Amino acid sequence: MNKKMHHYTDGGLKNVWLQNGFEIRSTPYGKGVAIHDVEGLTKAICLALAEKSSPLSGVEFRYIRSGGMLLSQAGLGTMMGADAQSIARWEKHGRLPKWADKMVRVLYMAHADGDQTISSVVSRVSAVERLINQKIVVREVRNKGWRSDLVVA
Repeated sequence: MNKKMHHYTDGGLKNVWLQNGFEIRSTPYGKGVAIHDVEGLTKAICLALAEKSSPLSGVEFRYIRSGGMLLSQAGLGTMMGADAQSIARWEKHGRLPKWADKMVRVLYMAHADGDQTISSVVSRVSAVERLINQKIVVREVRNKGWRSDLVVA
């Protein structure tokens, strides 16, 4: 049986089609798509983007940053020696400097390949960002006093 492919548009991608690894399900809101192994799919897409011969688009650059490395614009900017506004501008307008295109590919490939130095830097930057963006939520629990939780904003 020839199964229909699914146009995968996560993160604004326009050129990704899934041959399998998904199910169409009925939901209370209509038809929905359940993706198997989203983390593995994200890695496969990021590797394909990092290895493609043409320049990355802004959407592809953002997908590698946010989906592949789980970094904010500021976090990737820190690693690349650029400010968050530059990263945002490249993603929005799709005009990346050649060095930024090459650097994000190298960073992602090393990260995906398990390079300990790069992976630890990516993890450290991501952890620092989570700490910076945390807020303390305090609630009163009946007969038990106050309780607090750290929540990523």
